[in-house]
Amino acid sequence: MTRHLDIAPRPETPAPQPLITVDRAIAELRRGGLVLVRDSGAAVLMLAAEAVADETLARLASASGGTPVLLLTGRRAGVLGLTEAESGVYRISGKTGFDTKTIAFLADPCARSLGIPDLSGLDVEPAAGLGPAAVSLAKLSRLLPAAVIAATGLPPADVIAVEAADIAAYQTTAARSLRQVSEARVPLENAENARIVAFRPSDGGIEHLAIVIGDPDPDQPVLTRLHSECFTGDLLGSLRCDCGDQLRGAIAEIAQAGSGVLLYLAQEGRGIGLVNKLRAYQLQDEGFDTLDANLQLGFDDDERVYLPAAQMLRLLGIGGVRLLTNNPGKVEALARHGIQVAERVPHVFPSNDHNRGYLATKASRGGHLF
Repeated sequence: MTRHLDIAPRPETPAPQPLITVDRAIAELRRGGLVLVRDSGAAVLMLAAEAVADETLARLASASGGTPVLLLTGRRAGVLGLTEAESGVYRISGKTGFDTKTIAFLADPCARSLGIPDLSGLDVEPAAGLGPAAVSLAKLSRLLPAAVIAATGLPPADVIAVEAADIAAYQTTAARSLRQVSEARVPLENAENARIVAFRPSDGGIEHLAIVIGDPDPDQPVLTRLHSECFTGDLLGSLRCDCGDQLRGAIAEIAQAGSGVLLYLAQEGRGIGLVNKLRAYQLQDEGFDTLDANLQLGFDDDERVYLPAAQMLRLLGIGGVRLLTNNPGKVEALARHGIQVAERVPHVFPSNDHNRGYLATKASRGGHLF
């Protein structure tokens, strides 16, 4: 007798306080506010470099009583020629601090229209202590991976404080808190017998979705596709990538096979977010390939995490999959998170004049198998 997937909504449980605090800090950074990052008695006030304005930079300097410094990833500092490193976080300081124009130029490769500021006299050194946590928080905010910080003693009373350890654990904690919150039958163009199941982390963050097609048997490896959301490809039919083809093709292939699951994961642009993906597109138009564009922005070539996918599969009662993918990294990631991958099922679509170079880069540099 075939066992059915468990797609019943679960009652939501209260979010752990660290999740709530990090979520509030993210919102504060996105609107240009100050956040206090602390650990073991040390503390820094930070602004997201992308959101810096004259008044917020002045507030940071006044509240801290010190001279603000800029934090960049090793990736970004490397492309600027400030270091030969390709990892870690670097502290960039000037004798008189920075103005907003200089911060924008250093943090954002798309801000060159502002002109080249005077960069003489910069000091560059690896950032220890709270620097990496501040940059990680900017990344979680889907902003550029750069921050402006200043050491502080007694912070303003109205500033949100967040622990460095909670920032480091945020993605893991959020993924493990995922719960099924709703499900409904949604007939699709190529899969009329389909249901969509929504999963939400307990801090109320962005939902991930599972498209369940047919009646998969969780006692057997389930044909599964992990699909990262792509607004431009999935919804608009962008020709710059193959995402739309992969999404619709996977739904059709799963339906033709009789059953399976497509996980629609909220990790646009290989985890950097839609706004940063559009910045990467601008850089690609200037001659950078899809991976180097991410590096120019200061990100790793792929910032995605797959613990949410593994957690969703477990909540559905699925322990083994036949994975529709050309990316061996997804196979390794699911296995690392306790999901058995019985088979990698190739998932290839024809290229076009706009995405041929993109696909070639994925094959030659990203290890994808076409």
